[in-house]
Amino acid sequence: MLHVENRILRLVANGASLGEAMRELCLAVEEELPGVVCTVMSVDRAGLLHPLAVASLSQKYALALDGVMIGPEVGSCGTAGYMRMPVGVTDIAGDPRWAKYKHHPLSVGLNACWSYPITAGYGDPIGVLALYFRECRAPNEKEKAAIAICLDLCDVALRRHERVIDEERRANIDALTGLPNRAAFNAALDRVPCDKPGSWGLFVLDLDNLKIVNDTFGHLAGDALIQTAASRVARVMAPDVTFRLGGDEFGVLIQAPAALSDLDGAAERIFGALEVAATCEGHMVVPRATIGGAVLCETEPTAVAVNEAADFALYHAKETGRGGFVRYWPGIGTRITRRRDAIRDVALALKDGRIDAHYQPVVRVDTREIVGVEALCRMTTVTGEIMPAAAFVEATSDAHVASALTQRMFSIVADDVRRWIDLGLQMPFVAVNISTVDLHSGKLLAHLKRSFVERNVPLDCVVLEVDENVYMGQRDQVVARELKALRAQGLRVALDDFGTGYASLTHLITVPVDMIKIDRSFIARLWPDDPSLVIVEGIIDIARKLGIRVIAEGIETDVQASQLWVMGCQFGQGYGFSQPVPRDEMTRMLRRHAEGDGALPLPESGAFSSPIRAGGDRVRGTGTSARTA
Repeated sequence: MLHVENRILRLVANGASLGEAMRELCLAVEEELPGVVCTVMSVDRAGLLHPLAVASLSQKYALALDGVMIGPEVGSCGTAGYMRMPVGVTDIAGDPRWAKYKHHPLSVGLNACWSYPITAGYGDPIGVLALYFRECRAPNEKEKAAIAICLDLCDVALRRHERVIDEERRANIDALTGLPNRAAFNAALDRVPCDKPGSWGLFVLDLDNLKIVNDTFGHLAGDALIQTAASRVARVMAPDVTFRLGGDEFGVLIQAPAALSDLDGAAERIFGALEVAATCEGHMVVPRATIGGAVLCETEPTAVAVNEAADFALYHAKETGRGGFVRYWPGIGTRITRRRDAIRDVALALKDGRIDAHYQPVVRVDTREIVGVEALCRMTTVTGEIMPAAAFVEATSDAHVASALTQRMFSIVADDVRRWIDLGLQMPFVAVNISTVDLHSGKLLAHLKRSFVERNVPLDCVVLEVDENVYMGQRDQVVARELKALRAQGLRVALDDFGTGYASLTHLITVPVDMIKIDRSFIARLWPDDPSLVIVEGIIDIARKLGIRVIAEGIETDVQASQLWVMGCQFGQGYGFSQPVPRDEMTRMLRRHAEGDGALPLPESGAFSSPIRAGGDRVRGTGTSARTA
């Protein structure tokens, strides 16, 4: 083999193309080892095989192998490239790794194959050398020696050709991380086999804290975070290929049987690798990620469908709580489609001016006098139907829609309050719901001033309602600081639906509010010996001592109102007093109140033996103007 070695080295030194050098190598091997067929294939960064030299085999054979993705059951060459280790098959016809590809070699009389990966310095496969035999056998000692020489020559030729390879790969490699990019990802999905359900899956991963790192420490630190996350994910998911899809998004094409059988475990390995703090431009940062996953199956039978399913799962994971893993299930697609439809419908309603406010009075439970109103968002459909917020609350998951709804409600409510003031009608307060998006925007006070102050409506008549998840759901210091700043400007804050989320009475010491609204679920269960009775009494007593006004939500009967009054709760609202009404009806109610006939009579006990439900009004919303009472 010495003369073969010298011939190939001369070709490489004289600048012969990689294909020419590999063809000469294969022909020389076949001449030196009669009965042996030699092939060399390259492996691109997306994990696709490309024939460099097939020597005595036909071009048709080469084309059949071009673009096949390496994997654990892709013949000898694809498996060797995937596993980064030699793979020997003495009986192609009976080996399961050849099941889908055996007709190619068997049709030309080849019955055994031994394949050897050629790896780059960083360990990734860049090629595969294969020797085929017509007999079902392993290489003999002479052939093994030839293989060792051939591997060295392939390594020299491929490294010599590295500059050309880099130029060819540049369009498919992410410059920052060195991972295959979106183009390589798309190419891989185009080539991955989809004939066997469960044979591969996909992770789509987003870094949750990249924006915060960029904004706090600068983009160099953000780039370091991306590089750290990329290397850790690629390491723990190897031999499966990790791609950088752009920005803070990564993808992993999963073929390893162990990972496919335990996607949750694979996701946990990623989380475990990321949870160690990294130094990013001198700052210690813990990478945080959210993952969505999907597997090829009967309901997702194509690469496009699996990709879309993984995206749906990621979207759902981010909506329900960042930092976790969600595997796709068919209902997710329906929920996300419904959410997207809601976002589209509300955005169009905002554009067309079909968003309006209805009002529900807040009253003294003893005298039934109106002491305030709550503004509730309503949308008129293109067919004229008026929809409660529960019907489109999912639209507020979109930050732009949530912010636009809040601003529109501010403007509508400010106009209505200005009109009531001009009519001489008493307006102790008007409550408007706000969301996490509003509190994080840094523009909430400016929006309030633009809407209310410019219309000469004093801010001290405005109550901002936040539910418990907004108030303390994430131990969010930004929200706490913003609420304190708003109260310093004379605005009042009400904690809505108290008792259903994360907040406790102890939080009221560090993040004080002016009002607590006890959730309707407690009011509906004010029965003897029910724990709700004790809980409500405790809330009322502690709030009174803290100087916080308590409003009971969902009062339906005179018995409930009487019980609450005895327990010390002075104020309430609910369908028993009034449903939410349009502004003209609210104006008439306020006028009657001003004329001394404003008490709202409750029906007799038992008249509301079951809660009134009108168009889903009783479903609790979360966020901007999503109150649905």
